Amino acid sequence: MMRLYPLLSVFLPLAVQAAELPPPVDQAGHWTRVEAIQAGLPAQAWQGLDQALDGEDFPGITSVLVARDGRLLYERYRDPDSDDETPPEQRLRDTRSATKTITGLLVGSAIAQGHIQGAAEPIMPWFKSLGSPANPDPRKAAIRFEDLLTMSSLLECNDDNPYSSGNEEWMYVTEHWTRFVLDLPIKGFAPWMRKPQDSPYGRSFSYCTAGVYLLGAAVERATGQPLADFAAEQLERPLGIESVQWNLSPEGVGIGGGGTRYRSRDLLKLAELLRLGGRWGDRQILPQAWVEQTLSVHAQARDDADYGYLLWRFHYTVGEQRLSVWAMSGNGGNYVYIDQQHRSVAVITSTAYNQRYAHPNSQRLFAEQILPQLVAAGVKD
Repeated sequence: MMRLYPLLSVFLPLAVQAAELPPPVDQAGHWTRVEAIQAGLPAQAWQGLDQALDGEDFPGITSVLVARDGRLLYERYRDPDSDDETPPEQRLRDTRSATKTITGLLVGSAIAQGHIQGAAEPIMPWFKSLGSPANPDPRKAAIRFEDLLTMSSLLECNDDNPYSSGNEEWMYVTEHWTRFVLDLPIKGFAPWMRKPQDSPYGRSFSYCTAGVYLLGAAVERATGQPLADFAAEQLERPLGIESVQWNLSPEGVGIGGGGTRYRSRDLLKLAELLRLGGRWGDRQILPQAWVEQTLSVHAQARDDADYGYLLWRFHYTVGEQRLSVWAMSGNGGNYVYIDQQHRSVAVITSTAYNQRYAHPNSQRLFAEQILPQLVAAGVKD
């Protein structure tokens, strides 16, 4: 178990308390670490978080990072003992579907450069060279980028239903993933199912990894670049992200549906980029308008969660306050939080894949040990 956050003390020297805050994360992408009290938090703000991570109630959690105003407040790693000699802070984390959000950001970059007309553009014409798909339907031909960005297309695709034609597990055992998605039928709505016109925001949410894979494939076709190269050019290098692992499908297409591996600190950078409206230092890396759309509710995912552009919005209660926080989320209990109200971001990585306790545990750790401290620090600039 390794800790990399500054030592906390109840009695900090007056010079430290009075010192000006150091600059936030710099142009090279290096995080500046500060004491909690320097950022407006109590000196013992993370005592409860430390105690929680010292115990056995949060198995699988491998790293926890918190930043406020671009300055790193907390960083801790809990990697199990292994033969891997790579320092924990340098290890690439498999956060599964948390990196779906990256694909959405790359769609925005492709639109900004004129490769794609906009979120309302139909996506199917990008695959004309593959011939006519099975199950032809005018409604399939009309599916737009935005429908896939919001998990609300009419494709019969539902990862939460093992019997769904488009369940991701069926796709993984095929050779041609793009064809798999294109050939999916249009879904029907049983009497007990809510149709789009009867749903909040006019969209019927259905979690579909295959649709996000198709988005990544379309970005490759539109830009003429492998997804990994486009991501490095438009997103990763400008943020100083030097270590990343993109995966390829059996057909050689970048997997935009998740599984891209980043260091925990770099995941925190991606969250900070969204918090700042796509701006990094003096450079606008992502169009501000696209970030605003990403961080806007477009569909109701569940009774307790909303959905933007491949991004979740969860609701929490701290004291008497009802708060909403955006997050990337992936199997195993992986979360990358963007708390705009409190100018903060946080990362929780975990390897509790396919475990029922994974998501509840990570959500509980954030809700009970991280968010209350950010709320206590206030929202004033």
